[in-house]
Amino acid sequence: MKGISKLILKILGWTTVGEVAPENKCIIIGAPHTSSWDFIISWLYYSSLGGTANILMKKEFFFWPLAYLLKAMGGIPIDRSKGANVIRQTIQQFNEREYMHLAISPEGTRKRTKNWKAGFHIIAREVNIPVYLGSYDWGKKIVTIGDKFELTDNSAEDIKRMKDYYRKKGVKGKFPKKFTTEY
Repeated sequence: MKGISKLILKILGWTTVGEVAPENKCIIIGAPHTSSWDFIISWLYYSSLGGTANILMKKEFFFWPLAYLLKAMGGIPIDRSKGANVIRQTIQQFNEREYMHLAISPEGTRKRTKNWKAGFHIIAREVNIPVYLGSYDWGKKIVTIGDKFELTDNSAEDIKRMKDYYRKKGVKGKFPKKFTTEY
C-alpha cells in the first residue's frame, strides 16, 4: 500500500511532510476537518509513510462487506448510542492494543465550530500517550503529521495553543469557510 498511496497522492498533487510517529501509541490531531475527503487524504498519507492510523467510527457502519474494508483501513467501531461513553471505549481500545495511532479531529464535525472537543485530551492524559498535530492543507496541498504537542492539566488552554498553532501555520480546509481557529 505504501507505494500505491504515494503514487495516488503525487497524482493528486499533494506533498507529504514528516514520518510515522515513533511511539506504539499516540493521538494524531487532524485539522482542519471540513470534508469527508480529509479522511481519504490523511489515510493515503499515513499509508504512504508505512503507518496505520486508526479512526473511530459509528458501529453501524460495520456491516458486511463494508466492515472488512473499514477495519483494514484502521476503523474502530464505537457505540454512540444513548448512555455510551466514547471516551471510555477509546481508553479501553488503547489499553487492549499493543499499537494504536488514533487520528482525531478536535472539531468533532465538518461544520464550522469554534468549540473544539477535549476528548482527545482526556484520553491522552489517561493513557499517558503523546499527541501530534497533523494537518491537511488544501490551499498548499501539504499533508503532515507535524509537531509533538505537550499537554498540560488545562485542556481549554491547550486547545487555545493548538488553535494558535494552526492559525500561524495558515492551513486551509477543502472548504475554508468551515474552519475557524477563533476562541
